[in-house]
Amino acid sequence: MSGTGSAATGPERTPAPAGGPHGVAAAGAPGPTGAAAAEPAWVDAHVHIFSPDVVARRDSYLPRDARFAALYTDPRARMATAEEVLAEMDCCGVETSVVFGFPFRDQGLCRATNDYVLEAMAAHLGRLAGLACVAPGAPGAVAELERCLDAGMRGCGELAPDGGDAARKELAGIAGLLRERDLPLMLHANEPVGHEYPGKSGFGPEAAAACAEAYPGTKLVFAHMGGGLFLYEAMPELRRILADCYYDTSALPYLYDAGVYKAVEATAGLHKLLFGSDYALLSPSRYRAGLQCLSPEGRAAVCGDNARKVFRI
Repeated sequence: MSGTGSAATGPERTPAPAGGPHGVAAAGAPGPTGAAAAEPAWVDAHVHIFSPDVVARRDSYLPRDARFAALYTDPRARMATAEEVLAEMDCCGVETSVVFGFPFRDQGLCRATNDYVLEAMAAHLGRLAGLACVAPGAPGAVAELERCLDAGMRGCGELAPDGGDAARKELAGIAGLLRERDLPLMLHANEPVGHEYPGKSGFGPEAAAACAEAYPGTKLVFAHMGGGLFLYEAMPELRRILADCYYDTSALPYLYDAGVYKAVEATAGLHKLLFGSDYALLSPSRYRAGLQCLSPEGRAAVCGDNARKVFRI
């Protein structure tokens, strides 16, 4: 859940809209053809879904959560139901999507969001793998996560903590439960440089590394390339701290050019990178051209094998 207000264009990119990627979504590209269509089916590890009620009545939810309002006040900010996600998956050759709702500050709204994700999982077995959204600072967060994991969800996220010590402490119980279950916690992370845009927070590489150090043994997936945290895996000390950390590609075409894939390969390693589209913000098809810089083995790892291991799907 990240974005830019004006992204440079490259071989696989189009200019980002003026409000940032969470302000206006880009139109989906056509489905894969030729060699791309022959590749193994992908796993999309970062997909947002909303119930039809939230989509239809978004204006009634805006006053209830400041961050939701920041991202979705603009009516052009796209929201997708489970059925719309499945249609895009079929178009783009995605076998399984890791889906989640919105991390509202209200635990009751989180529970309603999780119920919709659970219903979608049950209706589309094998196609949708859900993550639970909880409000870490509100009572009942760990109990709600346990309920969702017991029902078959594959982790927790995408949560959006701030960069402070208090937020890290609020996540401790959640991280502990996930460590016991060998399931991941997905956290929103932002690059600490560049311009501001809706949804950009203070949770950057330093805060992400602090979480990794605070929760050893918990699998952490840092969205949006971890705000660049993967680069620090070139440091042996950080490589040890980040041993259980992964990075997803969500919103990558808005933030980086395709050279970033080679940067990951040279630092953290491609075994730690997960393809995630950030749909409905971006179609999975927007990533195919950039990923061609990787070997077939590298693409297989990034576009499916790694996510199947991390989320145990």
